[in-house]
Amino acid sequence: MLRRRVVVTGIGALTPIGNTKDAYWNALVAGTSGAAPITYFDASKFKTQFACEVKNFDPLTHFDRKEARKMDRFTQYAMVASDEAIQDAGLDLEVVDKSKVGVIWGSGVGGLETFQNEVLNFAAGNEIPRFNPFFIPKMIADIAPGMISIKYGFRGPNFATVSACASAANAIIDALNYIRLGYADVMVTGGSEAGVAKASIAGFNALQALSTRNDDPASASRPFDKDRDGFVMGEGSGALILESLEHAQARGATIYAEVAGGGLSADAHHITAPHPEGLGAISVMENCIADAGLELSNVDAVNMHGTSTPLGDIAETKALKEVFGNHLYSMNINSTKSMTGHLLGAAGAVEAISAILSMKYGIVPPTINHQTADENIDPKINFTFNTAQKREVSVAMSNTFGFGGHNACIMFKKMD
Repeated sequence: MLRRRVVVTGIGALTPIGNTKDAYWNALVAGTSGAAPITYFDASKFKTQFACEVKNFDPLTHFDRKEARKMDRFTQYAMVASDEAIQDAGLDLEVVDKSKVGVIWGSGVGGLETFQNEVLNFAAGNEIPRFNPFFIPKMIADIAPGMISIKYGFRGPNFATVSACASAANAIIDALNYIRLGYADVMVTGGSEAGVAKASIAGFNALQALSTRNDDPASASRPFDKDRDGFVMGEGSGALILESLEHAQARGATIYAEVAGGGLSADAHHITAPHPEGLGAISVMENCIADAGLELSNVDAVNMHGTSTPLGDIAETKALKEVFGNHLYSMNINSTKSMTGHLLGAAGAVEAISAILSMKYGIVPPTINHQTADENIDPKINFTFNTAQKREVSVAMSNTFGFGGHNACIMFKKMD
């Protein structure tokens, strides 16, 4: 079957370092850290007392009060980012065939804060179960794509992907393939997460996965640094509008990049730890390159998963060396989690946006907070430490790996 080419025509972002795609990009290039003490609740008794929260977000500037109360923050974030992406794409909603427009959205945990609060309220009350009538629809992960489709009347394929921190990347790859195969002309895709909550901070603390650098939150996310001690919780949303090339050209859309390919794999190793030799990461990158029909030498930049965890950074670096060999030393590698923190199920979307905009502007954002070299990581690799670097980027790749061994990789390239 002849696969249709797929392009990106719209971008939306709501992140800890910028509440629009342009603000997000400018903060990335400037090397801005989004980490600060937690404001959503009293975290003074937690091992980790900071996170990368979305700043200056008032849902009432986007929704009326009654509507906002029906949505968990992860859904609010999804709606705001997808609104920006749809506007950015210039979709004419009066003309587009809405039966051929779908929504595939990723979230690792969905409405965790809603679930937490309802259970806490019940436990603090009496034996009569009193729950919010919107408890279930606020909590379920698939409500975000449902709400987007309801708002705009999009009647194409509609579902959620859940693969931990690979969720948004899985959503984008699914959207790519649904357009390739002709099941849709346009897809709204991406991911959202609202993981800064008591339950998630405490849960990841119990796993010893979070940084505890409470005295200096801004420098806590430090991928590839010898003194890294865990990831920093982030939150927010990223949205992309994907279209078949023919559909985009027919309506005169501005095209950011082509989605050249996607790869998927499993570590089949451990519920939280990566394979120590990066076998799943090797497979997913090789699968992505093959799906894109590109050569290793075509790839200019990789936005790594790069979480700032002791095991993960080393395993992913080993995988890159295995896949790219000597070509790795001519590439730019970076981890934008050093600035945004880890957006869990939304990570694949906001990092894909960074990769796409790197091609548009010819700049690779930095991996900030690098102070001390790790003797276990090859010093000849250009991790774009601390300062953005100008570079012509024609092909960019974005890696995301999740608990359970879920791996997803997406390849973007400039249009011919």
